[in-house]
Amino acid sequence: MISDLSSARWFKSSRSQGDGDCVEIAHLDGGMVGIRDSKNPTGPALVFAPGEWDAFTATVRDGEFDRI
Repeated sequence: MISDLSSARWFKSSRSQGDGDCVEIAHLDGGMVGIRDSKNPTGPALVFAPGEWDAFTATVRDGEFDRI
């Protein structure tokens, strides 16, 4: 499935640093969520379905991606 990202409103986390090395997200139609690299705004973006995004953020919250 390809989402139209031309009108997406991208934003960074309030916790991001000012150096420009950030991940940006956009809330898209149908509950989809887009993710892109702020250093390459015209480059590729990942698009997650609502359930996929919920599973990803829950995994992050649970610390499963923490480096030990």
